[in-house]
Amino acid sequence: MDKFLVIVESPAKAKTIAKFLGNDFVVSSCMGHIIDLPAKELGVNIAKDFEPTYEVISGKSKLLKDLKKQIRDKSKIYFATDPDREGEAIGWNLKEKLGIDQDKCCRVVFHEITKRAIEEAFRNPLSFNRNKIQAQQARRILDRIVGYFLSPLLWKKVARGLSAGRVQSVALKLIVDREEQINKFIPEEFWNITCELEKLSFKTKSEQITFSARLEKINNKAIQIPNKDRAEQILKQLKDKEFIVKDIRIQNKKKSPPPPFITSTLQQEAFNKLKFSTSKTMFLAQQLYEGIGIGEEGPVGLITYMRTDSNQISDIALNEIRRAIVSKFDKSYLPETSPVYKSNRLAQEAHEAIRPTDIFKFPEAIKSFLSADQFKLYELIWKRAVASQMKPLEYKQILVDIQAGEFLFRTSGAEIVFKGYTIIYDTDNQKEEQNILPPLSIDEKLRVLEIKPSQHFTKPPARYSEGSLVRALEENGIGRPSTYAPIIQTIIARDYVRRAKGYLFPTELGVKVNKLLVEYFPNIIDVDFTAKMEQGLDKIEEGNYNWVSLLREFYEPFKEEVEIAKKVVKKEIIYSDEVCELCGKRLIVKWGRRGKFLSCSDYPKCKFSKSISSGIKCPQQGCNGELIQRRSARGKSFYGCSNYPRCTYTTQKLPQTDS
Repeated sequence: MDKFLVIVESPAKAKTIAKFLGNDFVVSSCMGHIIDLPAKELGVNIAKDFEPTYEVISGKSKLLKDLKKQIRDKSKIYFATDPDREGEAIGWNLKEKLGIDQDKCCRVVFHEITKRAIEEAFRNPLSFNRNKIQAQQARRILDRIVGYFLSPLLWKKVARGLSAGRVQSVALKLIVDREEQINKFIPEEFWNITCELEKLSFKTKSEQITFSARLEKINNKAIQIPNKDRAEQILKQLKDKEFIVKDIRIQNKKKSPPPPFITSTLQQEAFNKLKFSTSKTMFLAQQLYEGIGIGEEGPVGLITYMRTDSNQISDIALNEIRRAIVSKFDKSYLPETSPVYKSNRLAQEAHEAIRPTDIFKFPEAIKSFLSADQFKLYELIWKRAVASQMKPLEYKQILVDIQAGEFLFRTSGAEIVFKGYTIIYDTDNQKEEQNILPPLSIDEKLRVLEIKPSQHFTKPPARYSEGSLVRALEENGIGRPSTYAPIIQTIIARDYVRRAKGYLFPTELGVKVNKLLVEYFPNIIDVDFTAKMEQGLDKIEEGNYNWVSLLREFYEPFKEEVEIAKKVVKKEIIYSDEVCELCGKRLIVKWGRRGKFLSCSDYPKCKFSKSISSGIKCPQQGCNGELIQRRSARGKSFYGCSNYPRCTYTTQKLPQTDS
């Protein structure tokens, strides 16, 4: 008879943990949350200090019964759910629903699934952390209150089936505001003048280097060239001028390695380097954390817990990384003492940064056991962890001023002295650091090969990518490591935002929803107010704030805004020029899960509806349909034939027409 039951979230995690525990243990998975607020009602007694009502999630009853059977003959139940608020709440709510006595259950916490970490956790079991549980409960109730009271207003104003989230709405506003900045942006013309130069005489082959310099000053004053006429005027004045080296400044510089990954930086770097979405990054990281089968070794947790805001690395792991640096590279790359990285003020220092659990599992050595994408992410995490403990990059920065009469040109170059961490991890400025200039001396005359004017225009701010949006959320204190990916997933799933060429842009529906929230619920979409709520949740977790007080602080002004909006918000009806094919009444524009469509204005008496056509005929031979814009489940736009499913033609871009 088995004595102990261990409950985790996923089967993969259960399989990896089971191999480290003896035969007295059975490891089962609860598949995440089993208990939650009811799906179709508020489930919060606001008058009774926001008392929540929890129920079994639809489809999880059988799983709960199975777990009840398993605990009957067990002397001890261990809850080994994830080490964050969500994991704490999953374990606690399950314990309460299963009715397990306090003296029969234990909480075990670990940040990596390795033999050492598992054995340490089970040697030192804990009690449930009530502060973490209350922080998670407060967040869940906050989000439920917002969704429950805002959704009916969106149905009334825009379309049925819409919903709004507390943190997601702030992310939407950031994207909408950026789009407005782009639309309002008026580009301004400016010109640059650059010259191609070389030395008059070459002593060695290495000196035969052509380099460019840009005009910076005229008569010692910074210059802006507004148009072509001014550029051509300067070109005439430069004719027959001698170009002479006026000043050379050499600075010895160092660039420190980047810190090991936390959740937000992993998501940003995986997007920038691997083009992974935030949800894909977290999905792959979860697999690497929970365990991958490595040959005869079986399932192995390859990285530490992937939801963290701490840059810290344990002393044991630091020593292993330092040994790996010496064995794989050279002692010259190893600093005397390990670099210390400063974490965010609110970071949980009990957590670690994201790093390999075993640094000696070199990426290439385990490549055959990983999928292509798992390997890419593991390699990125491995390289970043190693690079973070290496010596800085050292280089000489060379700044050269070149005088041509009253005109001053400037160029810069760099010479790498010691590669340091860049031998393994490339950085964005490495190209600049490797710009090579020939040996130059003050008062040296240079040969002018060409002087080129070039027209430019100021550029609007860039749309947010998933990586830059995560950075903006983090910088503004919105969301936490576990929420960045779900925030983006949610606003895409609701069709408030779509992806295009790696960037996020708001849909017409997203703009409408944001407009309503800005007008009637300024606190909900206020960055500072949302950040303050996040800080309050952190204080609850630290044991420094009462969770009911936080909810009351939020609810009182929110309730007033809801009451005003209920009275003022009117349904917006947008009529189309087209009429219903069944009853002749005008069609109106509506929004659904896949975007805009046309519906009869006499709905529900008349249920006619149709997609909005692009007006372009389907190019498929023998098809008389038209192309309509559709949206995939992942939020990507495409065009498909109106005769679907008889015609399955799709395209990312509309075909060119003769008109």
